[in-house]
This record gives sequence, C-alpha cells and structure tokens, in this order.
Amino acid sequence: MQRMLHVIIAAALAFAVTTARADEPFYQGKRLTLLINFAPGGPTDVEGRLLAKHIVKHIAGNPLIVVQNKDGASGMVGAAYLGEVGPKDGTMFGYLTGTAWNSVIDPAAFRVPFASYAFIGAQPGNAVYYMRADTPPGIKTPADLMQAEGLVVGGLGADSSKDLLERLTFDMLGLQYRYVTGYRSSNTARLALQNGEINVHSESTPGYFSVVEPSLVKAGTVIPLWYDATYNGKGFAPLKAMAGKNIMTFPEFYKAVKGGAPSGELWEAYKTNLAVDAQMLRLVAMPPDSPPAAVAALRQALIALNDDADYAADAMTAIQFVPHYEVSANLDQTVRDRLTISPEMRSFITGYMKKVAK
Repeated sequence: MQRMLHVIIAAALAFAVTTARADEPFYQGKRLTLLINFAPGGPTDVEGRLLAKHIVKHIAGNPLIVVQNKDGASGMVGAAYLGEVGPKDGTMFGYLTGTAWNSVIDPAAFRVPFASYAFIGAQPGNAVYYMRADTPPGIKTPADLMQAEGLVVGGLGADSSKDLLERLTFDMLGLQYRYVTGYRSSNTARLALQNGEINVHSESTPGYFSVVEPSLVKAGTVIPLWYDATYNGKGFAPLKAMAGKNIMTFPEFYKAVKGGAPSGELWEAYKTNLAVDAQMLRLVAMPPDSPPAAVAALRQALIALNDDADYAADAMTAIQFVPHYEVSANLDQTVRDRLTISPEMRSFITGYMKKVAK
C-alpha cells in the first residue's frame, strides 16, 4: 500500500512539473542568437543590432540575445547558414538583407529552399543613389550626372540587388561607366568612395539618413541623385521617409533628363526587382521546421516592437528612420507568393548580371 502511495505521489509530481513547464514561456531560460548576414558596421548590422537591443523586452521569458555576423557573397553566406546549419530548436533567428531577391533570381543557390524558412517579419526598403561632387567636370545638380566623366560605380557583388539596380539605372540613362564590385558592405563601399576608388554608390534609406546625409552631403562631398520609389507590382508610390528631402524618384529623374518615361527590358527588370526586394529588403526569419511556439513568440514580440516608443527614439537617433515590420499569422504564405518571377524575366536578368558593365 505504501509503495502504491509513493507511485501515486511521484506521478502527481511529474504531472505538476510537466504542467508548470507547459505554462512557461518558450524562451524562459534560453539564449537566442540573432544572425546578421552582412558585416559589422553596415546598415544591415546597425538595424539588426537595434532590433536585438529592443525586441528582447517583448519576448516572453526574457531570453539572452547574442548577435552573430556571418557575411559574404552579398549576404548569401549568412542566409544559407541559417537554413542549412542553424539550429532548428528555436534558438536562432536571422536578420537578412537582399535574400528574397537572391532566392528569386538563383533558387538553386539555396540547398535548403528559402521559401521553406519560417518568416517572422518583413521590412520594405529603398535605396538612395549618390555621387562625388568633384567628379569631372564638377557636379552641382543631379542632372549634371549626364555630362560626368570617368564614372566609377561601386557595388557589393555582381549578383546582388544593389548592383543590379545601379547598373540598370545607369544603362537606361545611356551612361558610360566603369563598374567595380566586391565590397563587403555599404560601409566599405562608402569608404572606397571617400577615398576616390569609386564615385557612385547607393545605400538603403537608413544608411543614407544616418551617415551619408549628415556627413557627406552636408559637407558637400556628395550629392544625391535619385531614390527607388515603392513598387507593388502595379504602380509606384513615393516613400514617406523621403518627404521633404527634395530628391527625385528614378522615373522622375529619367523624365527630367530624357523627356519621357523609361521602357524596354531594362525597365521591366528594374520594376521586377523592386516588386520583390523593395517589399522585402529586410526579412526576419528562422530555420525551417522551427518550433511553432518559437515562431509565434517572435512574431508577437515584433508586433510589440512596431509600437515601442523607446525603439523608435533610438532608431531615429541612430539611423534617422524607424523600421516598421510587416507581421501576420499568414506571413509565410505572403512571402512565398512574392518569391515568384516569370522564367523569361529570370533568364533575362541572370544573363544581364553576367555581362560586364560598360
């Protein structure tokens, strides 16, 4: 009888422990790693670290968050690592830039299909293009670009979205330029521009507002040329963050210097890229098959981050811009629907990327 009583008590205690654990937040007592797919110091890194700093207080269980940079191949090294090697127990998530476009244009580069990742949030993004003001014969207005000599456009990698858009816009304008690529991040490309190795580059709006505008533009070292407007696959819309900046969108710039609207295959490729990349420039994601409880906890935390006044104030100080993330229960399907372009356009763009710019 006494032995039976011990068995009953043990079973009751085990049930109580199991119930208590079930009631614990998923991240109680855990360490969470945020993987950033670009090098330290660049816009992706700055934004990712801001997210890590503030999202932790919104994650039930208050896990410790550590940041790991894994850059290379225009962000592909880190993005692939997350899916192939990253732990699937909910202890790693990624802050990824340009990965949506990479997966669309070269899906075979992913041994683990990118569409199978678990998506936590998506942030739209746009780039601002700028050039050195001392480029011969001297650049005083954006339109002076059309008479510039010795143009050298700098990028991160021939297959990156940034490089593609830089080349497409310059080719649509009919400009002669030299193309230099392979910089680890916009931070290193910007330093190359300051050192005179290149004289044209583009950066996401946070990088432009936080570094380029307050230092290089105000000092007269560079002038902005245009920016990429938001494009949803049907039409263009101005970016709210650019209000009052007196910088034209690329279609506006093209019309100002060419007298009409752009058209042709290059223009269609430009719009195709924006339909994917401008809507999902940054993606917060987890490895495939991550625990649903972990995915739900991080989505809930990201929703709270969107309304975090301290995060907004910190972001305005650091990057003069407050990132806002698209988050929903069906985000996985939304992202997968966007990761689609026609085979014909993929073929044209991959062929174009393999060509050497003029």
